[in-house]
Amino acid sequence: MKYIYISLFFVMSFVKTNAQGPPITADKPIMLGGNSFTTKTLIEIRNTERGSVVYAPLMLHYLPTSNSLVAVHLPYVDYDLNNISGSGLADIKILGKYQFYRKDATGKTFRVVAKTFQSLPTGKEIDVMEISTGKYSGYYGIVSGYETLKYGISTEVGYNWMPDGTLDEFRAKLGFGLPLLKPQYPNKQLNLYFEYTSAFLPERDWYQLLYAQGIQYAGKNITFDLAVQLPLTQTVDAGRELKNSVFIGTRYTF
Repeated sequence: MKYIYISLFFVMSFVKTNAQGPPITADKPIMLGGNSFTTKTLIEIRNTERGSVVYAPLMLHYLPTSNSLVAVHLPYVDYDLNNISGSGLADIKILGKYQFYRKDATGKTFRVVAKTFQSLPTGKEIDVMEISTGKYSGYYGIVSGYETLKYGISTEVGYNWMPDGTLDEFRAKLGFGLPLLKPQYPNKQLNLYFEYTSAFLPERDWYQLLYAQGIQYAGKNITFDLAVQLPLTQTVDAGRELKNSVFIGTRYTF
């Protein structure tokens, strides 16, 4: 299988800004109006010392109200890892979010959301984090975000519990972004993202700090995403190191 690697220009990752569109590898608490649907996908091409994995989920999101969300992620995976290879259904995920705090002011907002991901053991046990473990796990976290017309910041902290496995994980994310176009109507945006992910697996004594550089185009009710994720620091078993991940996604709201 051949993959096309797309290089992005790395720009000042210290700029503390976040664009108006949804982050790519991170999350944010901004929700649309109630009774709305979003279909999306975020394909990940993950390259590790073990081999490569292509993860392609179909995500169906529904907002019953303006401060709640339920979703199902139906994922397809194709993998070639050391002595095993194959394709098929990965772990199905059920997502729930509830916004319990919101403070708005002129041209800015701050919001906080409780979030849970329930991963069902529908995938083959290939021991790939967050993709196909063949074991049940439940993730519980808090997402916060501060956003203005010009900038914003998103954060997430949480814990993934796997009672019958060894992939329990303390997770933290920090996302910055930079809108390159002025606010306009009809909506048209070009956004840069700077996203960090920290993961600690206590049962395996693994740690990773990852950085993703992304770009996003948003027009009206559709967005297109592209990001490259690289490890800044990782302490894992030999042969399990991440080389890089490429993310390609789109979402449509109706």
